[in-house]
Parts: sequence; structure tokens; C-alpha cells
Amino acid sequence: MQSSSRKLLVVLIGMLVLGIVVYQSSGFIHRANFSGEKLLRAVRGASLSLLLLSVVAIYACYALRSLRWQLFQENLGVSRFWTIYKITLAGFAAVFLLGRAGEPVRPLLLARKEKLPAADMFGIYALERVFDTASAAFIAAIALLVFQSHAHVGETSSKLETAARTAGTLLFAGVGSAVAFLVYLRLRGTALLERWLQGWRASRSWRASVANIILGFARGVQTIRTWGELVLALTYSVVHWFLVLLVYVWVSHSFGGTLGTLNMGEAMLVMAFTLVGSVVQLPAVGGGSQLASILVYTKVFGVETEAATAASIVLWLITFAACSLAGVPLLIHEGFSLGKLRAMAEHEKEAAGESAARQGESAQ
Repeated sequence: MQSSSRKLLVVLIGMLVLGIVVYQSSGFIHRANFSGEKLLRAVRGASLSLLLLSVVAIYACYALRSLRWQLFQENLGVSRFWTIYKITLAGFAAVFLLGRAGEPVRPLLLARKEKLPAADMFGIYALERVFDTASAAFIAAIALLVFQSHAHVGETSSKLETAARTAGTLLFAGVGSAVAFLVYLRLRGTALLERWLQGWRASRSWRASVANIILGFARGVQTIRTWGELVLALTYSVVHWFLVLLVYVWVSHSFGGTLGTLNMGEAMLVMAFTLVGSVVQLPAVGGGSQLASILVYTKVFGVETEAATAASIVLWLITFAACSLAGVPLLIHEGFSLGKLRAMAEHEKEAAGESAARQGESAQ
């Protein structure tokens, strides 16, 4: 009976995932003035081998994320790769199902499985986000600096090319500043930073939350004990994002036509805009990543709207939704339902607020 119920739950969650995909995709279909017949033709003509290779590469990316997390966690206690890998897939599946509200699930599940303090796991999580943000900014900077407009697209690309050079230079400066700050924290510790943020932590406004995030990141930095560990973490990050870039190249080439002519530098520009778009949740669409990639494909590279839409949706499915193929069953295996995951995320949010309030009272 229990096995039957679990299978039914898997089917229901699968239907829910399909519904989310349809909802996400429908926004573009209704907003774009294009032929549905051309869209279906583009999808049917895509190279299945390249798409399957992209899915394999994405799961390899999750493995690299797990190796990097394992590296950070080894200085805190038990650190087992396969446990971290499974929870990583489950955690990203929770983000897919719940959106931003599912982000605390992964560090909380890892804290429970590895029997380590949740605060330490959130410190690693904050450090991981910094590595990813810095990597994304570096990629965007390179993409913008090497970007060349396509003459057949018209005046829009010429203006973009000038703006791209400036934005790329600014991003490089920002990444350099972030690296310097990272090294400073590692060498000097968090004591000075805690003194600087004492006033913010004592407040009951948004400043307390920001201060806790910064201090969580600073504590995460302390999990890097040696320069060798830092180099290894950077290596994992570089290989991870290079694989993601290959996925963008392979997915684009799988559709042929103009998309099949995009080189790695151009795919890097698409990825950079997609990463920026994923931060902005657009109303009535859900996520900005698909729309950002459609805009770059059509306005910068002159791809037909139908092919650009198909490629953007497939990119979103592979880079964001594919983890659910293994992640959702892993969540069910761990005994978590959507309700439990949502409650876990809300509980963590409330606990963070209470912690900030207690710290503020003690500072007074």
C-alpha cells in the first residue's frame, strides 16, 4: 500500500512539473507573433543526440557543485560526496518546484543528513553563491568585451556593442574588487566586519537581514583553510561554468540554421544575458531567463522568433528543470512533500528573523 501511494505521489508531482513547464512556456507563445507550425518544426528538427549530451553535461555540473561543496564542508565535519550530490539534486528540484522559497531546502537537508549545524551550512551556501556570482560576472564581462555586432541585424547591435564594452569593463572591475574583499576576509577574519555591522544587526529592519547574509558569507569564507583549497574551488567553478557554456553551444547547434552558426563567444553572450534574466522574475512569465535568451537570439543574432523561442524553452528545461528527473524522486525518498518543503523554508525564514531580533536585543 505504501509503495502504491508513493508511485501515485510520483505521478502527481510529475504532472505538476509538466504543468509548470506548460505555464512557463505559454507566456512566450501568447506574447510572440510567430507561427506555431514553425515552432513545432524547429522542435522536431532539433538534434536529439546534442540535447541528450546537454542533459548529461548538466548532471556533471551538479557533480562539480557537489565536489566544491564537499571541499568546503570537509573542514566542518563529515563530508560525503554521494550524499551531497543527491541532496544537491533534491535541493535544486525544490527550487524548481517552489521558486525562491525553495532555496533554503538544500542547506537544511544537508545539515540534517550530515548532522552539522545549519548555520555552518548556510555559511557554505552563501560562499557558494559568491563563487557563482563572481563566475557569472566574469563570464558576462568576457562576453561583453569580445562581443561583435552582426551587420545584418542593424543599428540595435551597433549600440549594444558600444554599451557592451563599457559594461564588460565595469564587471571586470567589480569581480576584481570582490576577489580582493574575499582575500581580505580570509586573512583578517570576521571580527572587524562584525564590529562594522553591529549597528545594522541591532536594527529591526531589512538591515539586520543584510548584515546576517554578509556575516554568513564571511563565516563561509573561513571554511577555506589553504590557498590550495581556494585554487581547487576556483578550478571546480571554472570547469562547471565551462560545461554550462558547452550546453548553450550544443542546444543552440541542435536547432541548426542561424542557431547552428553561433560560436562559443556568442553562446557566452546568450548565457550572460540568461544569468542576468534568471535573477529578475518577470510578471506573468515566471522567469526572465527565457525571455532574455529570446531577446539576444532575435535582436542581436537575428534568429527567427520561432527557433529562438524553441531554443530558449529547451535551454530552460535542460539547465533548470532537468534536475527534477532525479531530484523529485530523491525528495520523495527522503519523505518530503511540497507542503513539508514549503513549511521548512518558511520556518527557516522565521528563525532567521528571530535570530536577528535576539542579536539586536543583546547588542543593546
